[in-house]
Amino acid sequence: MALRFIIITGLSGAGRSEAIRAFEDLGYFCVDNLPPSLAAKFAELVHRSPDIHGAALGMDIRGGSFFPELELMLDEFAASGVSYNILFLEADEETLIRRYKLSRRRHPLESGAGLLDAIRQERAALEELRGRADMVIDTSGLTPLQLRQRLNDAFRLVETIPFQIRLVSFGFKHGLPKDADLVFDVRFLPNPHYVAQLSPLTGSDPAVDAYVMGFPQARETLERLEGLLDYLIPQFKSEGKPVVTVAVGCTGGQHRSVVFANRLSRHLLQSGETVRVEHRDIERRAGGES
Repeated sequence: MALRFIIITGLSGAGRSEAIRAFEDLGYFCVDNLPPSLAAKFAELVHRSPDIHGAALGMDIRGGSFFPELELMLDEFAASGVSYNILFLEADEETLIRRYKLSRRRHPLESGAGLLDAIRQERAALEELRGRADMVIDTSGLTPLQLRQRLNDAFRLVETIPFQIRLVSFGFKHGLPKDADLVFDVRFLPNPHYVAQLSPLTGSDPAVDAYVMGFPQARETLERLEGLLDYLIPQFKSEGKPVVTVAVGCTGGQHRSVVFANRLSRHLLQSGETVRVEHRDIERRAGGES
């Protein structure tokens, strides 16, 4: 079994420490806060060890020479043929501020300008590294248990680690899933919310499914999305991404998007793919369009 070597980085306060603990529970040999200048030696040692099947290296922005050393480290990995994946963790400003207030810890870049400026400075500084990441997870709405589940799904150590497709239905009025790789909008389709007997139900109910798919434009849209995914999924696989998140949105995330996420899931399962479906906003019943 080839060694899996993961670099865990991202915004301070986004959950790197929790991720390190999750990787340890998955059987990875983990080191946190190792200077980039020592990373090449660490990679060499773990690749030489026959008893280590997974290694994770946690890195953050601490240290003035972080970025030049990090870029040099990644270039050295590429030159020496070291195979690795970058996991980038992020969260929105409100979440990061709340976490720092609760923990009473100081942001590594915080100065007299304040916490918010430090968060924005770090986000801008890490933008290029984020672009190089193989997987980006937004932890804003995730509990530690949910983060661990996401990491377990993507990075568990088994002989054959299947490529996974994560299908998420959501409501645009509750915000976009920030870690989505593809986003499809089905708000143009007729809305079951305005049908009295269907409004209290969800898209997982056969009556709602039948209503939504009863329209020719819905059937054509589904067929076109299936064809697009049939084309794109092999491209993501060839890129080496372990997980691809496909988000389907309607207004409230309870009817149309749920129908399409379920339908696309069945299509992909029939194609032999590993699929996990999440209906993010299906339990929100606070009124409004869906």
